[in-house]
Formats: sequence, structure tokens, C-alpha cells
Amino acid sequence: MPVNQEMSAPNAVEVVSTTTADWDAAAPELLESMLVHSHAIRIFEEIVLGLAGSGLVHGPAHSSIGQEGAAVGSVLALRAADGVNGTHRGHHQFLAKGLSYLRPEGLKAVDGIKADELTEFVHRTLAEILGLSAGFSGGRGGSMHLQWTEAGALGTNAIVGGGVPLAAGNAWAQRHDALSQTSATDSKASPDMGVTVTYFGDGASNIGSTLETFNLAAAWKLPLCFFLENNLYAVATSVDDVTGEGNLALRGPGFGIRSWQVDGMDPLAVYLAQQAAVEHMRAGHGPTLIEARTYRFFHQNGPFPGSAFGYRSKAEEKEWREKDPVDKVAGEMIRRGLLTDKDNEDLAERIREVINRIVGDLTEIDPESTKGAHRIRQAEWPDTEEVDAHIRSAAALGELPPGTHGPASEETIERRFVDAIADSLEYRMSTDESVVVMGEDVHRLKGGTNGATRGLAEAYPDRVLGTPISENAFTGLAGGLSMTGRYSPVVEFMYSDFMWVAADQVFNQIGKARHMFGGQSSMPVVLRSKVAMGAGYGSQHSMDPAGVFATNPGWRIIAPSNAEDYIGLMNTALDLDDPVLVLEHVDLYARKDQIPSGTPDYRLPLGKAAVRRTGTDVTVLSYLNMVSLALDEAEARTDLEAEVIDLRWLDRASLDWQTIGDSIRRTNSVLIVEQGPIGTSYGSWLADEIQRRFFDYLDQPVQRVTGREASPSISKVLESAANAGPAEVTRGFDLIADGLGRN
Repeated sequence: MPVNQEMSAPNAVEVVSTTTADWDAAAPELLESMLVHSHAIRIFEEIVLGLAGSGLVHGPAHSSIGQEGAAVGSVLALRAADGVNGTHRGHHQFLAKGLSYLRPEGLKAVDGIKADELTEFVHRTLAEILGLSAGFSGGRGGSMHLQWTEAGALGTNAIVGGGVPLAAGNAWAQRHDALSQTSATDSKASPDMGVTVTYFGDGASNIGSTLETFNLAAAWKLPLCFFLENNLYAVATSVDDVTGEGNLALRGPGFGIRSWQVDGMDPLAVYLAQQAAVEHMRAGHGPTLIEARTYRFFHQNGPFPGSAFGYRSKAEEKEWREKDPVDKVAGEMIRRGLLTDKDNEDLAERIREVINRIVGDLTEIDPESTKGAHRIRQAEWPDTEEVDAHIRSAAALGELPPGTHGPASEETIERRFVDAIADSLEYRMSTDESVVVMGEDVHRLKGGTNGATRGLAEAYPDRVLGTPISENAFTGLAGGLSMTGRYSPVVEFMYSDFMWVAADQVFNQIGKARHMFGGQSSMPVVLRSKVAMGAGYGSQHSMDPAGVFATNPGWRIIAPSNAEDYIGLMNTALDLDDPVLVLEHVDLYARKDQIPSGTPDYRLPLGKAAVRRTGTDVTVLSYLNMVSLALDEAEARTDLEAEVIDLRWLDRASLDWQTIGDSIRRTNSVLIVEQGPIGTSYGSWLADEIQRRFFDYLDQPVQRVTGREASPSISKVLESAANAGPAEVTRGFDLIADGLGRN
């Protein structure tokens, strides 16, 4: 007979509630600050809904009315230097963090929010929600993307669960900073260690990126609090409809996370739970989870209750409104004699007057309205000439970064391409403590699956992070880490296809953050990934992602064709304040090249291509392993004099149009040579752009060498047929010769 034993989780869930004695024991100053915060958030949200109802909020207005207790109670248990991020429904968290940052000693009822710095904060917040230039992000972020990095408000996020991995990056930085400042040899850190709180809802508790981050944070003992605002509905879908266990705090123990469940309509209970969580994290014991049971009084978006859409009953809404967190704080203070009804009403009225004055500063009577409607003051709108501002840094094209140099040594040594990768990473880690390398198996197998991180884990064990197989989590962590401004993460993707698993973090988060937040956030993330076409790894391990990345904003792309270039381009990439995709082709790893002897400390200029062969008949544009194939064909031809250009930089902002244009004006023909499928082809957008820019100089259409439509399959012969190779390059040159009438 089998022996059956029950297994219990090592961390239980505590349910936190308060009694009259707890409210009596609470410091009057705490309750007073709680009340001012709660009123300010509630009134602000009511006014925003009014503006939305008048058509002055462009896009959604996800109000947090009813959920103030969760934000206020949790933020008041934090320090000014602690970080928070949140979701599309994040006004309450953003306001609570900003007000707390400006008044760490607490807010006074007699003053409300009338102080200049408080009104300026509210003014900038409302301006951002309305999409105006005075907003924190210049109006680019709006209601769903609120960030004030100075205050530790790391950014709210419109992608459900999208901000959770980013918060892990901030928490990793806090833990690493604290351990670096102490002599600790284990996971415990200084009581001064910062903590991060990531707010998300019941819907995000089912998202893969959230669950991946649970595991990663627990494995690395990050000081990250997963604050789950369970308002019972994801838009109109009840949590009971889509989860087998509605007590979402129970998810924490399964990951080894200390967890609490608390009444989110009771700000003091939230405060006490958050205090316990903060103490646990600052002691170095790792992440925590708080499930706050709360309720949004209105629908997902706009000024109507959920009952108006039929998914909630009026009786349910009435029951929850009787638990109003603002009334709860005021009622307990009145019971204790700390406040009167008149004091409470006066406080609310003073706050409302302040916010209405701010509305008056931003709006005016619409002269074209016959009903006295308001409009945004014209002077408050952003300058449309700035529409493309902050997509990336303003690094100078064609120039070396200040204080750097190109290849200085005339003496060379022979080095394998993959060893040059390891050399360049080791050099940068030895000279720059901000560089952190992470990815699957980068700390094992003598340098990962290809040897590119050889020796790094032994030399820098605290900055080489072998990750779980959770691309969303560790990519987002890298993004959050870079947003601190203190770290430059280098992320290895074992295969480029795996970046599509992390597509939200790659494109929606890392690629868009700088622009979306109006330039507040730098994003120096380097993603290294190999293109494995021809290696027999099939459809899901072989792609060239350049074409897709080139059509997404924010990314720079480098594609080295030899070891010398790799070192110079990687050093330049790590100097940039932008996300950079570094492509490496498996065909190049074992190739031996001549590189400058000595320290690999040189750079190659940003946005500078290399002319590998001069010619007069056709401009051949290529990158990675296809450069050598193009050169071989060019040398073999007797009917064409081809000029071969190694692009090196592939993104729209960094492409060397000067070199390309000078060549096209001389040759009047273009051939683009790449290996991958025609559907995701890099050359498709490049050909379109060339014909727009240089149409008058072209004597024939831009010709392209690409693979077939199918992604490569396992069969050796089918893979060869799917990818472009020497035969396809020859046919491409033949097309150019035909166009010149030479066949």
C-alpha cells in the first residue's frame, strides 16, 4: 500500500482585520494623514469622472473610487525612497505615493492639500490625465501611464500584469545596493534596504508574467510586495467565474511567498498588513503578497456603476458602498473625538476647491458652445512638433562616444567570434559595475549554451544571474533594472524566437517606456540573441527578428558580421541609454577573425555602415553571416562590379543613409541580401524606404534575396530550401544583371 502524507506550504496566509482597540491605538497623526489622503484621492477621481463625462478626457478614465483604502493604507507604511508601480487603474496609488513623498511626516487636516508643492503635484497629475504639456510625461502617458520617478512612482501600466516584472527589476536593484553596502554574506540585508510594491488586480493574478515574477522574486529573495487589489471583477467577469480558488492570497505560499489577506475597505488593516510585509522584506526574507479585498464603485471605465451594464446587482453595490473606506476613517476619528462631522465636511470642501481651481487653470468656457460647456485651454496642449520626442536618446550618429576610441592597435590576433563576445562582456563587467548579465544557463555550461558568457559567473557571481525559464519575468526585470538609472542589464535569449514569449516586455514595455513617460525613464537594456538558421533547430528556434524589431519604436539593432566589429559595436551599445538588440548568427560563432590585440576597449561609431567592397554596378546591402556570402558572389562575378555594404546598424534611427545614399547615386541599382523568410523580412521595409528616398536614382526595382515564406523546419533539405543561401544570392545577382541587360 502506498504511504500518503499531506504536504503543507511552509508559509501560511494570515487574515488581517482590525478591532476597535486597533483604531484606538492608532496614532492620531496617522489617522489624520489617512483621512486627507483618502479625501484628496476620492475628490480628485470624482472630478476626473466629471471631466470625462464632459468629453474632456481623451480615452478611458479608470476610476479607483472605492479602492482608496488599499492605496492609502499601503503607501503610508512605506518610506519616501521605496518604489511603487501599478496598473491602468492607478490614480489612487500614484496620488498616495506623490503626496506621501512630498509630506513624509504626514498631511494635516487643517492644511489639506493647499501647499504650493502639493497643488503643483495635483496640477501635473491632472494635466497628464488630460494629455497636456504640463503633465509629468508631457501628456504622452495620460490616465494609464503615470510616472514620477523622483517620488518613487515608477509608472502605471495599461497592459494587465505588464508592470509586475518591471517592479522586480527595481527590487533587485534595491537588494543589490543594500548588500553591496554591508558585509552581509547571506541573503539578509540592512534594515535600510528599500522595498518595492507592485499593485495589480484579480485579473492580473492569472497572467503568466505575474506568476513568473512570483517565482523569480521568491528564488532571488527580492524585497518585492505583490499587492493584489481584488475588486472581484476583471471588467465584467467575476473572479469566481475564472478561478478555481477565489482566495487569491493562497497563491503566495505555493511559491514560498509570505502572504496576507486583508479587508481593503479598512485602511488601517491594510496599513498593519503592509507594515508586517515591509518588516519581512527589509529583513531580507524575500517577497510578500497582500490580497486586499476591495471594490470599485463604478464600471471598468467611466461614471456609471457596474449594475448599469448588468453584471452586478444594485444590492451588491449598496452593500459595498456601506463599507466606504473614506467614511471608515472619518467615522473612527469622529468616534475617538479627533474630528467632528463639520471638520470632515470642511476638509472635503477645501480639497474640492483646490482641485476645482486647478481644473479652472486648465480649462475655459468654449466660445462655440451654446450650453456653457468647457474646453481645454489651447495653450495647455503639447506642441505637435514634439510628437516623436523621447523615442530614444539623442546620441550622435556617426561619432564615437566622448572619451572613447576606435580600434587603436595595428597588431592583430586570431580569435573565434564567440570568444570575442566573452572577451567584450568580461571587459565591460570589469570596468563598469552597473553591467549585469542574465539569462537561462548563462552561469552554467562554461559560459552558457554557446560559451559566450565564459568565466563571468566565477568572476562576478553577484552580477551574473542564471534565470528560470520565464522570459517575460526576467526581460521585464531587466527593463525595471535599467529604469533605475543605476544598472545596464545584458540579457541573453538562447534563441531569438523566445523573445516572442516576452513580446509584451520587449515591445510594449522596454521599447515604449522612454517615449510614453516623456523621457523620464532611461532604458539601457541590451538583448543578445542568436539567429540559428541552418542549425537544424526547426521553426521555433531559428528566426531572424530584425524585420519585426525594425518596425517597432524605441529599439536600436546591431548585426555584426565579424569578431572585430562585434567588440566595437557591443561597447557602443553598452554606452547608449537606449534598448539595443544585438544579433549573433550561429554560423559566425566558430569563425576565426583577426581582431586588434590588447584590451577590447574600442568602439565603433553609432549608425556607421562599412563598405566591404567597392563597385559601380549595384549596391548590395547585407548583415550578419550573409555579408560573406554576398562578398563571395561579388568576387566571383565577371559581369557585375558590386559594392557590398555591411549595414551593422539596422534600426530606422541608426541606419547609415549617408553611405547607402552615396553608393546608390553611383550604382543606380540595389540588391538586399538576407537569409530569413520573406514574411518577416528586414528587407521589406528597407526596400520601401530606399524607393521613397532614392527613386530618381534607381534604374530598376530594388531586388531582394530572402528565404521562402515558411519558417525553417527540422528536415535538412527542407530547412535549406526555406533559407536563403549561396544559390539564392547568385539568383539575386542574376536579377540585377538582367535589369542591366547583361544576360
